[in-house]
Amino acid sequence: MLDVAIMVEGQDGLTWTRWQRLARAAEELGFAGLYRSDHLTNPTGPHLDALELWASLTWLAGHTSRIEFGPLVSPVSFRHPVVTAWTAAAVDDLSGGRLRLGLGAGWQEREHASYGFDLLDTDRRFARFAEGVQVVRRLLRSDAPSSFAGEFYRLDDAVLLSRPRRPGGPPIVIGGNGTKRTLPLAARYADEWNAVFVPAARFADLNARLDDLLREEGRPPSAVRRTLMTWVVFGRDAAEAATKLRNGQTVEEIRARGVVVGGPDDVTEQLRELAGVGVERVMAQWLERDGLAGLEALSRSVLSRL
Repeated sequence: MLDVAIMVEGQDGLTWTRWQRLARAAEELGFAGLYRSDHLTNPTGPHLDALELWASLTWLAGHTSRIEFGPLVSPVSFRHPVVTAWTAAAVDDLSGGRLRLGLGAGWQEREHASYGFDLLDTDRRFARFAEGVQVVRRLLRSDAPSSFAGEFYRLDDAVLLSRPRRPGGPPIVIGGNGTKRTLPLAARYADEWNAVFVPAARFADLNARLDDLLREEGRPPSAVRRTLMTWVVFGRDAAEAATKLRNGQTVEEIRARGVVVGGPDDVTEQLRELAGVGVERVMAQWLERDGLAGLEALSRSVLSRL
């Protein structure tokens, strides 16, 4: 069965007032969760308000009681995995076990250059990411002290105390569509795979590939949850939704890229199609910063029909 969560861009003008309103709306309107990106700034354009990830999630953990939440995704390129594991365990405990820990390699050149972080070339970036995920897993899941010797990270008789209340700590989410690097990492280490901006047919292909990789790792396909993050453009009808498109895009063009767009009937049909190819949760990227009326309409006219 498919459920729908909200996803927002934390660097795109997100303020405390907007975040708190969104959290309350997600909780009250029946959405499954609230997720956000972890960036210092946008890749282009003027710098906008950017709400720090873990401060925002700590607030959310203590001021909501139902929704799941987490980063999509937090880069190891500017957050050390030891500190991420430590923080995530604490925030998950505070929330009563509702955090889902999205981890990524990092990709945005501007924020790394502007703030002095090394992005690295693609091969070394993913090598660092693989090490970072292993460090997080060891600290969250091992009650005994662990050691790890990598090129980028090291542990020497390290243990995370106090232990996470949830056995193994928060589930680890690995996002992306790459078949050479991302899917193999998800098959080896993830509890959830989050695809990004793909139409239903492409998701089905990637989903089947992940099944094969999981079997090669000796894990059952059921071991990894399947989710999708994509832009949802919603209107009271198809005509209103079309007015929200950007840069002269047509409905057909962005649907081909995996965007969900239209009025209540169109959006419901597209979400059902995604459910039919194995998507268990859609993280609906919501770009209307103050669009709470739209969220209410989406909840009322779509969620109950899924």
